[in-house]
Amino acid sequence: MFATVSPVETTWPDDAPLVSVRDLSFRRGDRMIFNDLNLQIRRGQVTAIMGPSGTGKTTLLHLIGGQIRPEAGRIEVDGRCVHELNRQELYRLRQRMGVLFQSGALFTDLSVFDNVAFPLREHTRLSERLIRTLALMKLEAVGLRGARDLMPAQLSGGMARRVALARAIALDPMMMLYDEPFAGQDPISMGVLVKLIRTLNDALGLTSIIVSHDVKETAAIADYLYLISEGRVVEHGTPEELHHSPSAWVDQFMHARPDGPMSFHYAAPPYADDLLSRDAG
Repeated sequence: MFATVSPVETTWPDDAPLVSVRDLSFRRGDRMIFNDLNLQIRRGQVTAIMGPSGTGKTTLLHLIGGQIRPEAGRIEVDGRCVHELNRQELYRLRQRMGVLFQSGALFTDLSVFDNVAFPLREHTRLSERLIRTLALMKLEAVGLRGARDLMPAQLSGGMARRVALARAIALDPMMMLYDEPFAGQDPISMGVLVKLIRTLNDALGLTSIIVSHDVKETAAIADYLYLISEGRVVEHGTPEELHHSPSAWVDQFMHARPDGPMSFHYAAPPYADDLLSRDAG
């Protein structure tokens, strides 16, 4: 069970954000995932959304992308309310978003080159000559132009994630959504991905949202962090501000301390009572 934490008061800068989430509520069945969640994603920045497992971080990416609709509240992307768009408008908005899935989600029967070229062929009327130039450019950006003829089965986990990143930026999106980009990566591959995310964000003028459990790596490249628990933002600020937060909950999460407000044990009756219970087999 997660310790009960109080949401923090949220104030926003004067400049218009790219993504605005206001008073968001969402539930799955009887379980409340978000309860009056508020956050904003500033243009040009790398923003991380972090928190314990099961707090709905990936669900938030799905809500921003319009795959699911909120129960209440409002989500705006570039000034448009996502859940008020019709199918055609939502389709056009999604073309401006790149997504790096945790699994990579490469097409296993297509080569590396054809995986990266796929969105260009699907969503544009560019010539094959120009598509080749653009696909090679994206592969060069992630250091894998030389692997263009390989099949996904021939790639390491880190290489597959980088190919998926090249495909995600093929259409020059305004925003990138990263769902646990460092999961399952060895230290070298993780270091490469960390550097790539920051470099591509700045070089291409992107706005990036990262959902991750890897505190150290994410904090190293994020401009701003949101920590969420029990459906609300419990702390937000720069990595430096959160590392020095007076909150015991934030301190435990940011520094991976085993002891603190977040208990290792799920809520249960006293152990001795369970052992002596008459209901036991």
